[in-house]
Amino acid sequence: RVLKVAVYKIPPRSTSGGYKCGEWLQSDKIWSGRLRVVSCKERCEIRLEDPNSGDLFAACFVPRGQRETSVEPVLDSSRYFVLKIEDGAGKHAFIGLGFAERNEAFDFNVALSDHEKYVRREHDKETGESSADGIDIHPAVNHRLKEGETIPINVKPKPTSSGTGMRFGGFFFLK
Repeated sequence: RVLKVAVYKIPPRSTSGGYKCGEWLQSDKIWSGRLRVVSCKERCEIRLEDPNSGDLFAACFVPRGQRETSVEPVLDSSRYFVLKIEDGAGKHAFIGLGFAERNEAFDFNVALSDHEKYVRREHDKETGESSADGIDIHPAVNHRLKEGETIPINVKPKPTSSGTGMRFGGFFFLK
């Protein structure tokens, strides 16, 4: 699914608590286009691309276990985030990222969480540890009865309080 986003020039963080998108003015919008989350093995990349040409505007790399330093939700909205963009030469910048709809921002969060879970499971497989979330992943097991196979069920008759019925082979019939 392709998500449409807007990118904002943001002021430096004003408090140690986090960013607030309410401080970004509409005039601080610098780009709009599509967002793709690309996950390959342990690498996760958030790509901001031109919707027509596919040209890359910016990319945010999310190193394993460092999502909170690369993608930070803002304090005052569920639709906005701050991305840490790096140039590969050690320089970085922070940009604001906004989604038009809350469900798109939710899908973005889910994609990042799914990548983290995948990486954790793969790491646990390599080290032989059990999954941190307690879910054991195994191939599906077929529990269907095979042709001709039966399951014996023993049913004890229930005692009756009234004498108006008749018992027959474990079944009780009313008169």
